[in-house]
Amino acid sequence: MSNETLVAGIDSSTQSTKVVLCRAEDGAVVAELSIPHPDGTECDPRHWQVALDQAGELLARAKAVAVAAQQHGMVVLDAAGEVIRPALLWNDTRSAPQAERLVEELGGPAQWAKLTGSVPLAAFTVTKLRWLAENEPANAAMTEAVLLPHDWLTWNLGGCRERTTDRGDASGTGYWSPSAGAYLPEVLVEALGHEAALPRVARPSEIVGETKWGAAVAAGTGDNMGAALGLGLQPGDVVVSIGTSGTAFAVSDVPAADPSGFVAGFADATGRFLPLVCTLNAARILSSVARMLGRSLDDLSALALAAQPGAGGLTLLPYLDGERTPNRPGASGVLRGMTTSNTTPENLARAAVESLLSSLADAVDHIKLQGVRPRRVLLIGGGARSEAVRRIAPQIFGVPVTVPAPEEYVALGAARQAAWALAGTPNPPEWRAATAQEYDAASESHVRERYAALREDTAAWNENRGGQS
Repeated sequence: MSNETLVAGIDSSTQSTKVVLCRAEDGAVVAELSIPHPDGTECDPRHWQVALDQAGELLARAKAVAVAAQQHGMVVLDAAGEVIRPALLWNDTRSAPQAERLVEELGGPAQWAKLTGSVPLAAFTVTKLRWLAENEPANAAMTEAVLLPHDWLTWNLGGCRERTTDRGDASGTGYWSPSAGAYLPEVLVEALGHEAALPRVARPSEIVGETKWGAAVAAGTGDNMGAALGLGLQPGDVVVSIGTSGTAFAVSDVPAADPSGFVAGFADATGRFLPLVCTLNAARILSSVARMLGRSLDDLSALALAAQPGAGGLTLLPYLDGERTPNRPGASGVLRGMTTSNTTPENLARAAVESLLSSLADAVDHIKLQGVRPRRVLLIGGGARSEAVRRIAPQIFGVPVTVPAPEEYVALGAARQAAWALAGTPNPPEWRAATAQEYDAASESHVRERYAALREDTAAWNENRGGQS
C-alpha cells in the first residue's frame, strides 16, 4: 500500500465538499470524505477553504490533487486579492433581468451563441457581474479580479501567485469563447463597467501549483466537465442526470452554438467540447406524483411498471415549477386524456415516469441538433435509482441505456485529471470502468408523439390567451 501513488479529487458543490483518494494507476478509490458547508445561493468562499482544511489529513496522502467545482459562481477580489463579498452562485437568479438586457445590448441570442457558444441566463457569471455593477457599485469599483469557485480554490490550494482556470469552467462565464479559445474582454467590460484581471486558462493536463505538503496541483475544472471525465465519456455517449434539475450532455469534437439558448456550448476538460442542456423539473416530478398518490417512490416505481406503455392514454406535461427548456417560466403542470377507465394509480405513475423521460429526451434532441449522434444514454443521479425509470428509459430515448453504479463522478473526474497531470501523458489515464447495469427495449415512439402534441398545444393555448406558457 505504501508504494501506491495516490491522487485526490475534490468536488466543491453548493452543499458540500467531497474528496476521493484514488490509485493513480487504475482509479480505485481507497478513501473518501464528505464535509457539509452552508447551502444557499451565495457563500463566503472561506467556507469552502474550511472544508478543505478539514480534509487535510486525507489530502496530504496524495501526490497530486485537482478541484472540480460548481460552475458560474462569481468570486470578486480587491487589489490585495481579498474577497470583496460572498460569492454569487449558479443557483442565484437575481441577475435574470441583467441577463435579458445583456443579450439585447450585445446583438441578440445569435450573436451571443456565435461569440461564446451560449446565450447567457442568470446562472452565468457575466450576468452576475452586471448585477454587481448595477446594485453594488462600490463593490464593483473595488473589483480588480474575477474568479470562479474552482479557480479560487485551486489558487489557494496551490499557493500560487498566478491565478489559473481551465477551458471547461471558463466556457461557462459568458466572456470566454470556446471556439476561439480566448477571453472576450469587451464583454467583461460591458458587464462590470471596467477591466478586471482574469485567470490564465491552463492546459488540460497542466500542473499549476504545489500544495504545502508538496503535491502537484492540476488545473481543475467545472463540475459537469469533471463528471464527464469521471465517467470516461466517449463520442456517442450522452449523459442524462436526474437530480433536482435534469441535465443532458455529451462530448463533441466541435463547439456548439445554439441561438435558441437551449444548449450551453461548454468546453470539456480534455480539449474537446461539452454541449449541455438543463431542465428545471426532474426528480421532483416523481416525488410530487408519489405524494399525490400517497405512496413512496418505490411504490411509484412498481405502479409505473404495472401499467402499459402510454399510461392508458394519460399524458403529463411536467412543468411543475415552470421550465427553462423550453423557456416557460410561468408554466404549470398539465394532465391530459383522463377517462373513467384510465384514471388509475398505475397509469398516473406511468405518466409521471414517461413525462420525466420525455422532457429529458427533448433535451437530448437539442444536443443532437449540435451534431451529437447518441449510441447510448448513461443515466445518473438520484432519479436513476428508480427501476421504472431505468426500464422505461430505452423506450423513450430509443437507444440502449447504461446505469453506472452510484459514485462521486465529479470528484473522480478531478482525481483522474490529477493523475493525468502527474503522468504527463498526452491523454488521460485509462481507468477501469465503473460497474453498470444495461437496459434495452423497443422504442415506444407514440409516447413521445403524444407528449410533443401536449407540449405544443399548451404553448399555443397560452400564446392565444396572451399569457406566458
